[in-house]
Amino acid sequence: MKLFFRKSGEGPPLVILHGLFGISDNWAALAKRWSEHFTVYTLDLRNHGQSPHSSEWNYHVMAEDIVEFIADEKLTDMTLLGHSMGGKVSMELVNNYPGAVARLIVCDISPRQYPVHNRNVVDALESVNLKECNSRRDAEQFLRQSLHEEGTIQFLLKNLFWKENETGDKKLAWRFNLEVISAHLDEVYRPTIPEIRQELPSLFLRGDRSDYVTQEDFKLIRELYRDSEIVTIPNAGHWIHADNADAVFSEVMRFSGR
Repeated sequence: MKLFFRKSGEGPPLVILHGLFGISDNWAALAKRWSEHFTVYTLDLRNHGQSPHSSEWNYHVMAEDIVEFIADEKLTDMTLLGHSMGGKVSMELVNNYPGAVARLIVCDISPRQYPVHNRNVVDALESVNLKECNSRRDAEQFLRQSLHEEGTIQFLLKNLFWKENETGDKKLAWRFNLEVISAHLDEVYRPTIPEIRQELPSLFLRGDRSDYVTQEDFKLIRELYRDSEIVTIPNAGHWIHADNADAVFSEVMRFSGR
């Protein structure tokens, strides 16, 4: 599948993958800063953003999409950075294609199995009757009936856009494929355990206020990724790139030797 992507800067390639319900633009601020040192690619994963929709959605096919992208762009000496779901895609790729990536950066996610959550978010999104929405404000009011975290609400609303039909009329629509994501939500939380231990340089970043990567995960990460380091980003929750962009920027630069 040919994915939508944004490209900026010059230098060795740095490819960035967003998390569930995310879009490439979520990383725009950091991508701009890194573009002074790298050629930065921020991608929309399948069923997200401006990339195509598909009924097939799991880590295997998402990793295949990135492999196709790497081949199309003829990327070498590449650093792959993934956040949350994007981190799982990144691990799946290096597990299945040793040598395709030179360096791996995983943001606030572990290779382990996770309990399925975010069902409340999916339910809230499914409760939004877009046919009755004449503005983003209308959709926001639907979401507020079920969701109460302001950051989550605004994050989701970034996916709304005006879609034009064949007659030229416009209506609000979600950029992500809500139907498929809802049907296969459990795929997001499955483990991405390599069959053999990985040797590539790997950096695992975690937020100090997040419970996605716990002390118990450290042993698993170090066993599976022998040349890995785990760094805790201070004053950050799960969205470490939004909560403490300066620390994430600095850690990536240090790890990359730039």
